[in-house]
Amino acid sequence: MKKNCLILLLLFFTVSLKAQERDVRNVFFDTLRTSDVQPTPIGVDDMKFIGTGTITTEDSTYMLYTTRIIRRDLDFYADFELVQIDSFYLRTYEITALDLLGWMRLGANYVVKLEVEFPGRNMKVKWQLYHTVNRQQIDHGEFNYNRAFWREIGHDIANEIVHTLTGERGIFRTKIVYVRKIGKSKELFMADYDGANERQLTENGSINISPCFDPNREVVYFISYMAGDPHLYKVDINSGVIIKVAEYPGMIAAPVVSPDGKRIACVLTKDGNSEIYVLDTEGRIIKRLTRNPSIETAPTWSPDGRNIAFSSDRTGSPQIYIMDSDGLDQRRVTYNGTWNDSPVWSHRGDRLTFVSRTRNRRFDIASVDTSGADFRLLTEIAMNENPHFSPDGKHIIFTSDRLSAGDIYTMDISGRNKRRITTTGDCSNPYWGPLK
Repeated sequence: MKKNCLILLLLFFTVSLKAQERDVRNVFFDTLRTSDVQPTPIGVDDMKFIGTGTITTEDSTYMLYTTRIIRRDLDFYADFELVQIDSFYLRTYEITALDLLGWMRLGANYVVKLEVEFPGRNMKVKWQLYHTVNRQQIDHGEFNYNRAFWREIGHDIANEIVHTLTGERGIFRTKIVYVRKIGKSKELFMADYDGANERQLTENGSINISPCFDPNREVVYFISYMAGDPHLYKVDINSGVIIKVAEYPGMIAAPVVSPDGKRIACVLTKDGNSEIYVLDTEGRIIKRLTRNPSIETAPTWSPDGRNIAFSSDRTGSPQIYIMDSDGLDQRRVTYNGTWNDSPVWSHRGDRLTFVSRTRNRRFDIASVDTSGADFRLLTEIAMNENPHFSPDGKHIIFTSDRLSAGDIYTMDISGRNKRRITTTGDCSNPYWGPLK
């Protein structure tokens, strides 16, 4: 089977570049293959003004920043690698504008051409995607928004290009939610996937932790101590209205909503021990899944909702286990290292990513096959915690103290292309929202 897959991959990458139809990239990135699959080089030309009259300095700024958004988005995406405009090349050959041949010589397989007009207070951007080898236009489109939404225009264009070349939905209009420490309190914040447009979701001066998105509604569930003891709450991300969902004796922790949006797995200590339960979205108990004198925590749903991975110290130290969503067939997955916790499922459901304490007692992000094979470390510097996947399954968001007392970072699922999302420090518990 593996040999056949390898043959298919080789055939895919040896298809002639002279093919007249577009060569849609359909190789799914995962931690087993992404280091061996080279991203497709793509260039983004400088935006050109095609309207009548002259443009203002403000208009020029919108053009520059929107182009930067498109470039950063495409360079962020695991399938692509941004080809930079080589100013030395342009000066040497006295080139004033790059044509498709020039982009091909710079190494780009594809190039995005951008044109803009400014009707009234709007910004109307036309985009065209070309294959540099066969010199054909692959796709084109237009977005016409109020110029205040220049970031959204850039993200939407990048999303369209991702969809054209991969057949997948782009993630550039998704949101992230995370915790930031402010004085003695911890509040929830939400931002665009790249950290822009940050806003505060809670402002109660208490401890608010463990946020998670509902996949079907614009709601974030979280744990808060605003009433003294920890209870489960939800906040509407548009109105800011907070509603208490569940209150039980003892502690409630680590909520996570099922893929169908109908169930919430969490940890309750109402019977004296830390056990995993499943609640409905109104906070009522559906079923208790674990019955063990050890500490059971950090549940996470498989993409199909049929299994739950979790952490348990039943063997003496935290390790990752998998069970059916009804609590049956519990089995251990991790055997590398003495401390493994906070698992999350890959988009395909064949691997788990989690926090592992390495030999030098550093916390790293690691990955393993659901069978327990192929343990891999994805980080190798500083303390790294709280991993969670992007909705396309090709990126991981996590917390690291490599440059501060804790900020939010992203990386490809191979561990490459790490980017710092927050710069304030004291951030944790990131969770990547669903596609909109």
